[in-house]
Amino acid sequence: MTKGLIVLALSYALSQFYRAFLPVLSPILKQDLGATPQDLATASGVWFLVFAAMQIPVGSALDRFGPRWTASILFALGGAGGALVFALAQTPAHIIWAMALLGIGCSPVLMAAYYIFARQYPARLFATLATAMIGLGSLGNIAGASPLAWCVESFGWRPTLLALAAISLATALGIAALARDPERTPGPSRGSVIDLLKMPALWPIFAFMFVCYAPSAGLRGLWAGPYAAEVFGADTQIIGRVTLVMGLAMIAGSFAYGPMDRLLGTRKWVVVAGNALALAALIALALDPAASLVRSTVLLAVLGFGGAAYGMIIAHARAFFPPHLTGRGVTLMNLFGIGGVGVMQNATGPIYRMGTTPEQSFTLIFAAFAVLLAAGLLIYLTATDRTD
Repeated sequence: MTKGLIVLALSYALSQFYRAFLPVLSPILKQDLGATPQDLATASGVWFLVFAAMQIPVGSALDRFGPRWTASILFALGGAGGALVFALAQTPAHIIWAMALLGIGCSPVLMAAYYIFARQYPARLFATLATAMIGLGSLGNIAGASPLAWCVESFGWRPTLLALAAISLATALGIAALARDPERTPGPSRGSVIDLLKMPALWPIFAFMFVCYAPSAGLRGLWAGPYAAEVFGADTQIIGRVTLVMGLAMIAGSFAYGPMDRLLGTRKWVVVAGNALALAALIALALDPAASLVRSTVLLAVLGFGGAAYGMIIAHARAFFPPHLTGRGVTLMNLFGIGGVGVMQNATGPIYRMGTTPEQSFTLIFAAFAVLLAAGLLIYLTATDRTD
């Protein structure tokens, strides 16, 4: 089981890389393929929307076939295949198709690990294990910052993506060889996501899950690069440093959230406090987006740290799931979380175009994310707290 979890963590690191590497590539993709910020917003949004749409069949596959083959087959076809299509891209449309394939490939890997956590480990450890997996996997965020910028400048972006396709294929084969499915437990086996949607206690958690990840993922995975380039004149290396700092803060936040439910006896209020901090950072960015690159980098880091509650929110909802719907439950939560990012990635493209200057465009983007997060927090305040 440990070897399988290690290779699943590697696949999740690649998933984090693929959702966050476009900002560093934005200048060179504009130069080589004519890809505009709107094109990249569409491509990023497609990744998240396809990823979200896959959660329903992935949840069913986890409950019926187990995590081993669900994750290995999809990651081989979509992860390796999508990276290969990206490496061979000749137009912005090819980038969009590549990101769709990558969304398919990345869709099962985190949920496969969560399925194992829920079935093999004590319930009280789920939040710690879930957030630790996100923290370890977020090393892919780091690889998609300065290390990616160095590889692109040293070897070119096409050879770099070809190498990533080979690494993704090897990782998928590793999942097939090393991962082990948890033992089946006796009890009811029938059910669907409809049964989960009929539980009113989950509704405010679903609503907040839809909005909570969109600001940090949207800015780290797309807008941080154009923001640094257009407002502050940053080049590829500086963009790499800005996104590296934000990525490190997201890792730190994941590990900080992990044990908080056991230390403080609450999940709901840990999530509320962290996301209030993220909301404050967004408001500060919206009020003065052009003050200085250092200030903006610090605020992006604060946003990344406070917005790293993804695993804790899934743990909050998992406490309400019947055991036989564990796979469907965690993937339904993932659908809401990733789907919200996809919707906002597509919505922020038109919002960006509404500004007449870069400063005004990013003021509108930061303000939109702030309003979204504030509304989600108000709904989440009505949720019932529950720990294991």
